[in-house]
Amino acid sequence: MTRRRLPISRILKTVLLLSTNLLAVPALQADTGRQTEALYQQHCASCHATDRLGGMGPALLPENLSRLRQTEAEKVITSGRPATQMPAFGDTLSQASVSALANFIYQPPDVTPGWGEQDILGSHLLPHPRGSLPDEPVYEADMMNLFLVVEIGDHHVTLLDGDTMDPIHRFPSRYALHGGPKYSPDGRYVYFGSRDGWITKYDLYNLKVVAEVRAGINMRNIAVSADGDHVMAANYLPHTLVLFDAANLELMEIIPVKNDTGDSSRVSAVYAAPPRDSFIAALKDIPEAWEITVNEGRAEVRRMQTDTWLDDFFFDPGYEHVIGAARDGKHGYVINLDTGTTVAELPLPGMPHLGSGITWEYRGKRVMATPHFRTGAVSIIDMDNWEVIKTLETEGPGFFMRSHENSPYAWVDVFFGPNKDKVHVIDKQTLEIVKTLQPAPGKVAAHVEFDRYGEKLLLSVWDKDGAVIVYDADTLEEEKRIPMNKPSGKYNVWNKVNYEEGTSH
Repeated sequence: MTRRRLPISRILKTVLLLSTNLLAVPALQADTGRQTEALYQQHCASCHATDRLGGMGPALLPENLSRLRQTEAEKVITSGRPATQMPAFGDTLSQASVSALANFIYQPPDVTPGWGEQDILGSHLLPHPRGSLPDEPVYEADMMNLFLVVEIGDHHVTLLDGDTMDPIHRFPSRYALHGGPKYSPDGRYVYFGSRDGWITKYDLYNLKVVAEVRAGINMRNIAVSADGDHVMAANYLPHTLVLFDAANLELMEIIPVKNDTGDSSRVSAVYAAPPRDSFIAALKDIPEAWEITVNEGRAEVRRMQTDTWLDDFFFDPGYEHVIGAARDGKHGYVINLDTGTTVAELPLPGMPHLGSGITWEYRGKRVMATPHFRTGAVSIIDMDNWEVIKTLETEGPGFFMRSHENSPYAWVDVFFGPNKDKVHVIDKQTLEIVKTLQPAPGKVAAHVEFDRYGEKLLLSVWDKDGAVIVYDADTLEEEKRIPMNKPSGKYNVWNKVNYEEGTSH
């Protein structure tokens, strides 16, 4: 059989065509990228800003979208978000355009954005300056037994009466509140921090926003000083700590987070240390912990070298020591805050969530307990000799742990894995699980918070069609369910202001 030979002219034409198409691919991809950016500028920039740093809507950068999967982002673009100003684009954009936009916002920008003094000053909003609103509550309740419930399903906050467990008011929040709200010492004001850097000061007497300011682009959390005079923000982006006057959230100082050689770091978290009249910050990228005091309006930084990078941390009741979680997820380090030296190393098997740790009295000694992100266990530690006295097995990795001085029980959820719908109740004197609850089969049950007296407690069914469940703290019996949209954290004024024994920092 004789093979047919192609003419040389046809071969050359085919090679030329293939070469042309291959050369055109990068240009086509670049053009597609430009088209997607044009779509963003046309449909998204008016709310989220031309540089994706956020405006009326949240920042659309990878760091700020860590709670939202890309597939979920596509659903939001297509269908909008209920009870917000996010419209639906399903009738305007094709599925291909929606997917391209979702992919675009999960890509880092070509130039790392900054957020400096002029940006912070320009973001400052003052709808009701301090002193311009009445000093009496507009409703009747025990103001120290109020709860704030953060509903992440539609970015709202519900105010609950802790005596009746009835909702008082519901109001919109900034996108993706993070790190837990912080109260002023008198309980009148609450400060919220959002993932994309906004700090909101809210008056619980008058149910109004007092002031807002944007401290950064990606923020970890905020802290309020023991005297209520200052607010400090911990940022991932840019690498700063930012100090504000608590009265109206006016900028006082930007503290660049760097070591002696000029290397900069994200801030893992910042907390107030009331007995020390200071703030304590852990750094993400530099093995240091910082203590910051404010003298005559200026921040003074004391830097402590640590044996590792600290991702999370916990304080003993006297704030003499900080217990930090090591990056390897298997160890904890106990640091003396006066000397800055590491005094003990703790074997902690599966990425402890120290920020959710609690303490109580056990057989005449103080112990602390912490759940773990990766292991179904609660570690219980003797705080006198820093030894693990028990590793209590649970039905899966946990996230939150809570108790109260007046309660014989500690509660821990099973947030991760197939048993995420269960919650364990631990007897604080036998160190054994005495009851396992499953309040909503198939739905995440998480985050307990007690009332100020330790008589009632709230538990979240973490679902868009979820609820806050009220339990009797002694009988462990359910009393009522309050429907809510994916309620996450609950925060009792008394417990947070007084650093109640079973409440995490």
